Amino acid sequence: MKIAAVVVLTAAFAVSAATARATPQTGVARLTHAQQRAIVAAREWHRGCPVWMSQLRVVGYRYHGFDGKTHFGQIVVNQKVAYAVEKVFAKLYRMRFPIRDGAFSSAYGPHPWKSGDVTASFECRNAGASPCSSSTTTHHWSNHAFGEAIDLDPRENPYVGCGMTRDKTAVSYMKRSWHRPGMVTSAVRSAFAAVGWGWGGSWFGSTKDYMHFSVNGH
Repeated sequence: MKIAAVVVLTAAFAVSAATARATPQTGVARLTHAQQRAIVAAREWHRGCPVWMSQLRVVGYRYHGFDGKTHFGQIVVNQKVAYAVEKVFAKLYRMRFPIRDGAFSSAYGPHPWKSGDVTASFECRNAGASPCSSSTTTHHWSNHAFGEAIDLDPRENPYVGCGMTRDKTAVSYMKRSWHRPGMVTSAVRSAFAAVGWGWGGSWFGSTKDYMHFSVNGH
């Protein structure tokens, strides 16, 4: 009977350990090999990008979804800003700021959310040109390419230039005086400002990037 009891107890511990490993974790971690492969497969990293894959970290965080439930998100950022980003998302969770989608797979999975309404950071690309011009790129690396910028709820906080946005689903959110869930508030701006980050919604001129937060505000 003792042997049977030991076997059962050992099995129980093994299941508990496996369950604990499978439970989503908050905090800062290195990218797993699977995550690295997913980012490359999604064409978000390639040779010539301004940061090495080894310089990136994944920040796991809890967030309140638009369904009112708690979800687990992961955002890929530069190792230099990872702990600052962790603090910001902890604040957003405490203030119950809603995030539509923060899943790693939505940003880098084989079938990313086609709406693009994903809160994410790292994307090895050039900075986007303003809708004010006919150009589609500035030929300069975006802060996202360094893992030092975050786009927060893109639909509710659109990129706007000359009174236009290229995202037709976000047109109603260009009217910033009509506040709705997911729109950046002064409390959200303060959470990022506390770690020294600036907001694209405060840019001078007719171009505003309401979703965008970065280390230098650009």
